[in-house]
Amino acid sequence: MYNPGGGGEGCSGSMKRTPTPEEREREAKESHCRAPTGFDPATSEKARRGQKLRLFEELEDTWLPYLTPKDDEFYQQWQLKYPKLVLREAGSVPEELHREVQAAFATLHKHGCLARDLVRVQGKDLLTPVARLLVGNPGCTYKYLNTRLFTVPWPVRGSNISYHEAEVAAACQTLLSLNSYLQLETVQAWEELVAKERANIDEVPVCIGPDFGLGIFDGPDEADIRSRSAYNVTLLNFMDPQKMPYLKEEPYFGMGKMAVSWHHDENLVDRSAVAVYSHSCEGPEEDSEEDSPLEGRDPDTWHVGFKISWDIETPGLAIPLHQGDCYFMLDDLNATHQHCVLAGLPPRFSSTHRVAECSTGTLDYILQRCQLALQNVGDVTDSGGVSLKSLEPAVLKQGEEIHNEVEFEWLRQFWFQGSRPRKCTDWWCQPMAQLEEMWRKMEGVTNGVLHEVRREGVPVGQRNAMVTAILASLTTRQTLRREWHARLVP
Repeated sequence: MYNPGGGGEGCSGSMKRTPTPEEREREAKESHCRAPTGFDPATSEKARRGQKLRLFEELEDTWLPYLTPKDDEFYQQWQLKYPKLVLREAGSVPEELHREVQAAFATLHKHGCLARDLVRVQGKDLLTPVARLLVGNPGCTYKYLNTRLFTVPWPVRGSNISYHEAEVAAACQTLLSLNSYLQLETVQAWEELVAKERANIDEVPVCIGPDFGLGIFDGPDEADIRSRSAYNVTLLNFMDPQKMPYLKEEPYFGMGKMAVSWHHDENLVDRSAVAVYSHSCEGPEEDSEEDSPLEGRDPDTWHVGFKISWDIETPGLAIPLHQGDCYFMLDDLNATHQHCVLAGLPPRFSSTHRVAECSTGTLDYILQRCQLALQNVGDVTDSGGVSLKSLEPAVLKQGEEIHNEVEFEWLRQFWFQGSRPRKCTDWWCQPMAQLEEMWRKMEGVTNGVLHEVRREGVPVGQRNAMVTAILASLTTRQTLRREWHARLVP
């Protein structure tokens, strides 16, 4: 059995190692690269980095233990410590769906639709090792690491989407079909496992993973389960490890090369599920993890790693992923646990379906915000400027905040990505032109406010109130414009 004090005898990872100073520094810098949703939202990045450094100090020169299917304790620990992680092996997925999804991956890759993201980390632009593409509901966006991705819309009922290539249209239709299939599988797995918990069944299913252990739930009803499984976007990922000059080593367990570091998925509806379809481009003959003579996980095979956030007692898991395997993170698993993707030898695609938190991330939302700001615009003046209906500080403040939001969260994010959002479709071009026209009117509003501030005869109290209302937004705008300019001009 697993012995925490003894480094996990029988576990796959229990070797000794001494992290280099560079490794410690790099880990401290990268500790904030994914928003750890298990923390209090007020936790600062500095505190998180300090927590990671303290964790390294506790580890000293010992790898934490981790388990693979070769280990006797693997399924027991999965059941006890990772009960909301569900695996669907490839054989349970319809063969026709496999063929269509894998053909869709190949099509989108052939047309250059996936691209590595230039993300912003600690004031520096970094290119992600993984190429990505966001596909989903028309008008949705997904933001991570200060980068907003804009969906290539899939053809939902009632939409009229023009794709540049018929193959791309077919690929997006396939991803929508995969999304529907994974929604049903998520709901079914959730309902089955809730039922088993209520019936007090204690068993480890062969294909779908360990018992769910939903004792902490207050019994989610059917509507709640379906809402938490209503995936509105999928983030496609692709990486060929053989073409990457450097991949970071997993720092805690000694699991090997990582394609994606330890993280929580960001910007999701609270306690919503995540479903992942994995396709590694390997031959039909694959060695079983149990048959591998190697200690620890097989470095030739892709794995997903899981650990309990900031827990150095519980062994991690390294779960092998083969062609067409799917796994599901249910309820609060994404908040209480972290996961990473461990690179194998062959190229790999994945489709990661999410319930993105879109309350401030849809086209409809930002259009409504812009319309709200422009309600304060009156007639055009003789000098060509705009007149303002209200000079109330609260109205001015709101208008300038929306001005910043549309410029820095939408327009600059979109155009900074160059031709990428238009690789598959021009769907976003007209809305962006509309937002840009609204932004120009907001520039006129700002000039109108400044004109009023400078106008002779304005009472000092009113002038001070107007300046106070807009000063923070104007200062932020100036700072952000300099930062964006610096990103464009090396």
